[in-house]
Amino acid sequence: MTFSIVARSDDGESWGVAVTSKFLAVGSAVPAAVAGVGAIATQADANVAYKGLALAHLDTGATASEVVQALIEQDEGRDHRQLGVVDAHGGAATYTGHQCLDWAGGQTGDGYAIQGNILVGPEVIEAVEEHWQAHPDTPFAQRLVDALQAGDTAGGDRRGRQSAAVLVVRDGAGYGGLDDIAVDLRTDDHEDPCGELARLLELHELYLTASTDDEKVPIDAELRKELDDFAEAGGHRDFHAWVGTENYEMRVDPGLDWIDQRILAIVRQESGRGSEA
Repeated sequence: MTFSIVARSDDGESWGVAVTSKFLAVGSAVPAAVAGVGAIATQADANVAYKGLALAHLDTGATASEVVQALIEQDEGRDHRQLGVVDAHGGAATYTGHQCLDWAGGQTGDGYAIQGNILVGPEVIEAVEEHWQAHPDTPFAQRLVDALQAGDTAGGDRRGRQSAAVLVVRDGAGYGGLDDIAVDLRTDDHEDPCGELARLLELHELYLTASTDDEKVPIDAELRKELDDFAEAGGHRDFHAWVGTENYEMRVDPGLDWIDQRILAIVRQESGRGSEA
């Protein structure tokens, strides 16, 4: 009823899971990950206890293969389970119980495990793997979601579509740098869950990812007056207040030394100045 990709980034700093299914809120059941430890997807007749158990085993230094073996050996329902694990070093393992509904199977490679059940056929897993391997330079979260979309385009879950999710962890990547959750997005019930997940990831990048140097526009005295006038016209105390109201803190310098080019474009669109530079 589900297919997923579990992976470690090529730089060895991030771990993540992307998953989609004809199942309500698949992101609440399937993925789990901890930075520096590893990641897991548990699906089919999902044993959600696998998540905590797998991460505990991984935290002691167990390999992905050792974790999978330990989990299924202790589980009488193993024949109905499916899971994929990637460890701290990028080792990967996948398991499909022989009672999982067809088509069911998985594939592993350097730093990734791909698995699915109740799919239209093996071409779904093949499409996910092909896209993953072909785009090593794509940002990690985007690469996961794009690979998921490739599997969906190849036919995906043979029952249809309903939900999708992506979870990415990296040390210090959370809000304010206070945890390891870089991305945690879910489409719980949607006619195009993978497409909606991709849209949400774009918004996440805008609101919760810091501007690159190439995206920063220096704020001189003239631009500072333009920004203050814009905020005042909108009834805000000052431009900082507008930034906070719109949740653009990651895209505007606290000292107003620079503003992200996209935020400046939004300001000028709202003020009727279009995309004037």
